[in-house]
Amino acid sequence: MTPIPIIVDCDPGIDDTIALLTAFVSPELDILGITPVCGNQPLERTVRNALQVCELGRRTEIPVYAGCFRPMFREPIYGQFHGQTGLGNTVLPDPVKAVEKKSAVDFLIDTLVAAAALRKRITICCLGPMTNVAVALRMSPQIAEGIERIVMMGGAYREPGNRTMTAEFNVLADPHAAHVVFSSGIPIVALALDATHQVMLKPEHVAQFSSVSGRISETLAELMAFWDRNDVRRYGSRGGPLHDPLVIAYLLAPHLFKTERARVFVEHESELCMGQTVADWYGKSGQEPNADIVTRVDAEGVIAFFLERLSRYAEKAVA
Repeated sequence: MTPIPIIVDCDPGIDDTIALLTAFVSPELDILGITPVCGNQPLERTVRNALQVCELGRRTEIPVYAGCFRPMFREPIYGQFHGQTGLGNTVLPDPVKAVEKKSAVDFLIDTLVAAAALRKRITICCLGPMTNVAVALRMSPQIAEGIERIVMMGGAYREPGNRTMTAEFNVLADPHAAHVVFSSGIPIVALALDATHQVMLKPEHVAQFSSVSGRISETLAELMAFWDRNDVRRYGSRGGPLHDPLVIAYLLAPHLFKTERARVFVEHESELCMGQTVADWYGKSGQEPNADIVTRVDAEGVIAFFLERLSRYAEKAVA
């Protein structure tokens, strides 16, 4: 099978790191580049984290392009659950790999225009605020022709927000960018809190992952342990929601997910509900659906999927 060409747009991030490490050992994916953006941490740190994760996963051949250093119009906000560096208490060696000279926006434009010219299309995996993609679309709308679809983690529909009463972090961090992307006409698969809160990474799972992940076991265990929210009232159990990795799981195991079509609107004017994603499930707006929203996840199947993938770090081929 021909690998799926993807670009990973992210803001590493503990859960971004798990997503990247999974993608690195998945030959079904052809990772053309990683484009960090200001999100969980300032851009300088998300770029550094991406470079460090590439070295941890021994995938230093994958280019990393620095993206936008702030949202399109608003002041930056940063993540609350990733520690001071974005990687919890985990300390990784200084990166040897260097960031590319080309910007992430230029890389997106050049790569997607070239793909369209060859009648090819690339999947964009958005694991953070969508500033890079939105700016590229505003600069060169024709890049949409080179995008197969956007599979993104962000938003909250029937589930309350996790950063405000109504907004999920990735969308709140740059609601104008989210509005641009959802208005672009590009096919979108949306993994919102409605989906990610169905898959909790519990302490017993951390022990399982640590036991199978070979040379990255200590690092992975530290990251996952830090991710424990210990908020039983909110989540119904110990652990933390497996947000960004579900994007990679969806690409590789779509049978574990159920989606519903809907029109998505992004609030980018009201301060009370800034960043809220509103789904028109029943056609009240009169507008055509613009997203496939994941509504159900086979949580046990997803945990088993990640256990199998991350166990590949124990195999001789990647040892």
